[in-house]
Amino acid sequence: MRAPNKAMAENEKCKDPAEKQGRLTTVLALSTLISAFGSSFQYGYNVAVINSPAPYMQEFYNTTHMERYKTEMGQNLLTLLWSLSVSMYPLGGFFGSLMVAPLVNHLGRKGTLLFNNIFSIVPAVMMGASEVAKSYEIIIVARFIVGICAGLSSNVVPMYFGELSPKNLRGALGIVPELFITIGILSAQVLGIRNILGNSEGWPLMLGLTGIPALIELLLLPFFPESPRYMLIQKGDEKKAKKALQRLRGWDDVDAEMTEMRLEDQSERAEGRLTVFSLLSQRSLRWQLISVVVMNMGQQLSGVNAIYYYADSIYSSAGVNENDIQFVTVGTGAVNVVMAVAAVSVSKIRAQRRRAAI
Repeated sequence: MRAPNKAMAENEKCKDPAEKQGRLTTVLALSTLISAFGSSFQYGYNVAVINSPAPYMQEFYNTTHMERYKTEMGQNLLTLLWSLSVSMYPLGGFFGSLMVAPLVNHLGRKGTLLFNNIFSIVPAVMMGASEVAKSYEIIIVARFIVGICAGLSSNVVPMYFGELSPKNLRGALGIVPELFITIGILSAQVLGIRNILGNSEGWPLMLGLTGIPALIELLLLPFFPESPRYMLIQKGDEKKAKKALQRLRGWDDVDAEMTEMRLEDQSERAEGRLTVFSLLSQRSLRWQLISVVVMNMGQQLSGVNAIYYYADSIYSSAGVNENDIQFVTVGTGAVNVVMAVAAVSVSKIRAQRRRAAI
């Protein structure tokens, strides 16, 4: 009769590698949750944070202008300044997206997320102190800076998750950033209720709260691994890459996955640097590229972000009772979260069925 420990060791060796890689370990789960809360949550929060307190913020703009120039701010100027307050956020996101490649290559995925917290904590302090400083210009500049944070996080977080996750969990974990974006939107809508922070006294605190998730991420994320792929391929540090992969997978035998990453790197090097023009010219990738572009255009041009920016005004124009608007707005955010949870569940079920079929 075999010794129990020897039999267990042999069974472990006989296990399918794909089955072993399917575990959601504590390290993987916590690193996912911390980075999603510290980065993706903020993206959603800042999309919706200025919707409910808009009347009080515009009143602050007008009052500040009156104190400075002894005259009321004209409606045209107020509309211009408020439009800048809203639009600086996506503009900052554009510039943040352009910064992704140099930062992830120089600082790594986790390092970039930690560095990105500068673009959250600094504007959080600026927006929180804007009323005391009697400056609406601070809000406009801070919205641009926090937009940079959103642009970076929306690109780096999915990249980080994809390189941390085993293959069969990448689909489910890839949806987690979107889930936290919707939770961030809902949180801003709930805090924007008049009896909470969506009032003349609470709006500076409401704007400044975006720095709390960044601070939590800054304190906790350093204890979790950097992307093993980044450590192995771009830094050439096999020892640290292997150690990070062992922590993420929960076992010591990660040689097969290390070999797979090396083969992927060799394949990428053999194909050479892929430019936008060469991507467009490859017939084998044409339909995939068209599908991605069309879906992203449909999402962004659907006007969904404009609804979050101006939800209260839209519902007011539609004839919704003034006292009910804030709760209708929260309802839309709740539906958004429910559908994101459903997407995660569907992705997980499909992954399980695919693994069972194999």
